Amino acid sequence: MKTFDPSTCINDYLVFGEFGDVNPSITDSSTFTFRNPGKMEELFDHEIEGCFLYSRHWNPINKYLSNALARFEDTESAQVTSSGMGAISSAILEICSSGDEVISGRTIYGGTYALFKNFLPKLGIKVKFVDLNDHKLIENSITDKTKIIYGESVSNPLLEILDIPKVSEIAKKYGLKFIVDNTFSPMIITPVRLGADITVHSMTKFINGTSDCVAGCICSTHDFIASLVDITSGATMLLGPVLDSFRAASILKNLHTLHLRIQKHSENAMFLAEEFEKLGVKVYYPGLRSNRHHGLLDSIRNEGFGFGGMIAIDAGDYNKAAQLMTRMQEEKVGYLAVSLGYFKTLFSSPGHSTSSEIPEEEQKKMGLSDGLVRFSIGLDNDIQPAYEKIKKCMKEINIIK
Repeated sequence: MKTFDPSTCINDYLVFGEFGDVNPSITDSSTFTFRNPGKMEELFDHEIEGCFLYSRHWNPINKYLSNALARFEDTESAQVTSSGMGAISSAILEICSSGDEVISGRTIYGGTYALFKNFLPKLGIKVKFVDLNDHKLIENSITDKTKIIYGESVSNPLLEILDIPKVSEIAKKYGLKFIVDNTFSPMIITPVRLGADITVHSMTKFINGTSDCVAGCICSTHDFIASLVDITSGATMLLGPVLDSFRAASILKNLHTLHLRIQKHSENAMFLAEEFEKLGVKVYYPGLRSNRHHGLLDSIRNEGFGFGGMIAIDAGDYNKAAQLMTRMQEEKVGYLAVSLGYFKTLFSSPGHSTSSEIPEEEQKKMGLSDGLVRFSIGLDNDIQPAYEKIKKCMKEINIIK
């Protein structure tokens, strides 16, 4: 367990003065003025701190949010994007060209899988899907064309834990970039401190926390972020996944409560996971001591934020899973919906929703049951009533006796 507290870093970027705003002002502008043509020409050559050209490049409020994200992920720099997929695709395309290869974890978000399996090959980029817990297999999969190892710190939807320090050793040994998607575990895990080169997030989820926008971010070194926004060749500059300034301001405000929200999500998830296990339900939650990844997560997590707000259970088959989700929504446990990190509990069947892009045979290989139900546990002040309702629904459908 690590003692780094990212929640103490979020406000460090603010500059206070006699007339300083409590919240940074929103710059509602697509373009910015210059005093002379020479300064404009200079900015086209290289970034100038505090000088803005065009909002596809940088916008003041996006810069504020990026700086805050860099602080809490403990990286030199960061950039916000209009979606998590925008962040992932931009990071990959900044590094890889036609003929290059990526090694990816096999249990990843369905949208990422589809990008890697179906879209990147159109650009001549090959992706190998492997079990990242098999470190020998990772090394055996590396060729002279490999450029990236990609994984999720906590995998979607099976909640497997990535041994970031060990995979980092392999990446460094072969001179590869190591990208970690930390969407499921902000605050809980700080990938760069454990050896990752680049951290990406779908900020749509826990970081924003209110399910009212779509956004992403890339956190890395000054040099890598500078390459992304390079006016002539940068992936984010030229592909244009720009986050709206009003949404950036909203996320920045929500970021200030992230540490409190993550603590409560984790507390509620741990309670439910322990109670489900007592009922004899097959539970996927790395906070449980019976979970095979418990020790690993405990050794790499930051102290004080728990083990995360995501749980999965196996209802046995899809028919029971569907009935359970329907009844839970009727009982007002939460909502049958994709996504996660909302203040209400959300639940879905990954094999028929967020992981449906993954072929059925691949789902079986990775251990994704047809009866799997994924929960994003909410911020209930007292989670006991929700548990009683879920237990009632499970009994009605004969998941438990």
